[in-house]
Amino acid sequence: MTVAEYIAVTLADRGVGHVFMLTGGGAMFLNDAFGAEPRIACVCCHHEQACAMAAEGYARMSGKLGVINVTTGPGGINALNGVFGAWTDSIPLLVISGQVKRETCMTTYPDLHLRQLGDQEADILAMARGITKYSAFVDDPARIRYHLERALHIAVSGRPGPCWLDIPIDVQSSPIDSNALESYDAVEDATPMAPGALRVQCVEILERLALAERPVILAGTGVRLAGAADLFHETVHRLGIPVTTAWTHDLIASDDPLFCGRPGTIGTRAGNFTVQNADVLLVLGSRLNIRQVSYNWPSFAREAFKIQVDADSTELAKPTIRPDLAVVSDLRDFLVELNRQMDSMNWDPDRYAGWLSWCRERAERYPAVLPRHREFRGAVNPYGFVEALFEHLGEDDAVVTANGAACVVTFQAARIKRGQRLFSNSGNASMGYDLPAAIGAAVARDGKRVICLAGDGSFQLNLQELATVAQRRLPIKIFVLNNDGYLSIRLSQANFFGRYIGESRRSGLFFPDLAKIAGAYGITALRIDGADYRERIEKVLATDGPVLAEVILDASQAFEPRMSSRSLTDGRIVSAPLEDMFPFLDREELRGNLLIPPTDNV
Repeated sequence: MTVAEYIAVTLADRGVGHVFMLTGGGAMFLNDAFGAEPRIACVCCHHEQACAMAAEGYARMSGKLGVINVTTGPGGINALNGVFGAWTDSIPLLVISGQVKRETCMTTYPDLHLRQLGDQEADILAMARGITKYSAFVDDPARIRYHLERALHIAVSGRPGPCWLDIPIDVQSSPIDSNALESYDAVEDATPMAPGALRVQCVEILERLALAERPVILAGTGVRLAGAADLFHETVHRLGIPVTTAWTHDLIASDDPLFCGRPGTIGTRAGNFTVQNADVLLVLGSRLNIRQVSYNWPSFAREAFKIQVDADSTELAKPTIRPDLAVVSDLRDFLVELNRQMDSMNWDPDRYAGWLSWCRERAERYPAVLPRHREFRGAVNPYGFVEALFEHLGEDDAVVTANGAACVVTFQAARIKRGQRLFSNSGNASMGYDLPAAIGAAVARDGKRVICLAGDGSFQLNLQELATVAQRRLPIKIFVLNNDGYLSIRLSQANFFGRYIGESRRSGLFFPDLAKIAGAYGITALRIDGADYRERIEKVLATDGPVLAEVILDASQAFEPRMSSRSLTDGRIVSAPLEDMFPFLDREELRGNLLIPPTDNV
């Protein structure tokens, strides 16, 4: 058995069923081993960035490790952007890259400080080290078991994330005795926790919640990463506390009686009113990034006692939001212990009925989709489109979005059914994420359809992956939202400069005919550009196999509501607090939605 064969067999033994790869000479023994292992299906993409993004989407959808195999030099470098997205969003990946043989590898001669020695060589680990949990140059065949077992453990432990093994080609082909290899002991990377500490913290949290008048739960990606989505649903209904969501909006259905909105800088008014009026805020698995708390973070939930539960202690010590009670814990472990402590209490989930009713009333009063959004005025309104799309989707559908309008509008306007999946990459927020991630999700769903919401700008960055879709006949319904270029950039340029560059055709950005491109790949293409857009959506969803539908959107529709700065009467420009979203409400109406003291500028 060779090192490469050992890797393939070990991964298959651990339940890995798919490897996303782009073949290359520097990884040829790895390529061959993965291809020869009958329990592993190789998903061959046309760009290494797409491999990484597809593996990330696969991991999100399946709950399993995503595995990538790329070659040396440009192969690994191309994968870095997708790996960075997994790093920021805590998605477990394993990258296995080929490297030049040890004799011509710079790492063999560290004192020379060479830029390159081997053919196409790059010191990939020097680039990857800052965006991986564990990275290792495997120059000793006898150490492959240790490094592989350690990477597999670390990728899924604590706060998940990517790991990277770089393996020279002569190591890949080296024969080994698999029974004589050095093993890894997870104790080496164990993080001790004081016995009983979590129990004490859960008791304190329940005591705080029992005394609260306006408690709120803000739930994030950590809940799903811990495999605790069902337990979360059970727990919040035992508590009876209003629930808001941070990016992982599919944790709770939009019609759930506890759901009270999606707070954030481009969220919903109801979600922000709910969080901002809280007197106790329980944050579960959200790192409270800037998009969540805004640049005016001192005003975020300013009257609330903040409890933040996260697997990563560093997220609890950031200079923006410092929780009043920081709990370092896996979310599943936390929810199990919280339920255990509730068992010993006479907990009444109806104690917050009045507060919950107040929050739900805001959701009804300030919906994300307004009547004018449903009107057809020469082009399809993005908010009306998203509403219509989700009306047609079933409980078992999965939706993957690009960033920009595809993400912002969908995360505001989607009416999510219990069982649906909806995700994007929020930390890296890279253009080009949509199609590869949808491919990974489709592979994970094994024949069930996936909805891909791509922006016309983002779609161009990994357009070549239509070949992967066509080759595998993946049932992906691709809706390309055509708002004439880069809407987010257009809004920023209009706001700051009053002139444009590189945001649409008028400023130097060309877009091809997508129907012709889809046809070249043998993919059915449709155009949605009329008042019958609801019927056209239904037709796309009913069509077998992959479909590309170009949706001609009203390019003048800005994101709303959203955070914006306010100009004061004395000329100062200030960042508004989260409760004060643009289009700005009448000051009296805004104050009528506050149960806490308003800021000086309201």
